[in-house]
Amino acid sequence: MTNVQEIKRVIESLPLADRQELEVWVHDIGIAGHRVEERTAAYAVNREFVSVEAYLQQETRSDVRHEYINGTLYAMFGPSEAHARISGNLFAALHGHIRGKPCTAYIENFKVRIETDDSNVIYYPDIMVAFTRDGVDDYYLRYPKLIVEVLSPSTESIDRREKLLSYRQIPTVEEYALLSQKTMQFTMHRRTHRWRPQVVSGAEAFADFHSLDFSVPLTQIYEGLAL
Repeated sequence: MTNVQEIKRVIESLPLADRQELEVWVHDIGIAGHRVEERTAAYAVNREFVSVEAYLQQETRSDVRHEYINGTLYAMFGPSEAHARISGNLFAALHGHIRGKPCTAYIENFKVRIETDDSNVIYYPDIMVAFTRDGVDDYYLRYPKLIVEVLSPSTESIDRREKLLSYRQIPTVEEYALLSQKTMQFTMHRRTHRWRPQVVSGAEAFADFHSLDFSVPLTQIYEGLAL
């Protein structure tokens, strides 16, 4: 291969999972240390620096949810009906599976906080499962075991790149899952697989959560949607 166009043609011929793994790798080597990428215009942004304490107080009074990236607030659009159905269906299945077990499932309006030497980030994951009460605050938790995001057109690149990089910094996170809204497709990133994406799709496929010893049909997750 002698030029960029040839490299592009080879990449385009790769399977989806390989392209996603390559995308993550290219993003990793393109950054100096751990940082989050620039948000797209789809997120309304407040550039004035805000402390974590001020953010948490403001968020309890705000009609709009914001994610917190190193002192900057990013307003979040409300979810679509498809987004709400997918996350609701999966949460119901997960909640039923873990009932009576020493773990807790959270959906949408509870936050996760990630602190490293050079970053302080607070997100609203669509779904989380935690196996410990350590690090649980009134408004966020620090140590989930599983995180799930439902992809939206305006946030898909953030979920696939920025949040993958961020969530894997949490030492307790074993799995990070993504669900498409456009098609019946489930992507899983596992620590034990060095975060390489594993993709399944279609009405015969199952979403496997090794961290919970649980499997659910995609048809159950996408119930009520005409895809």
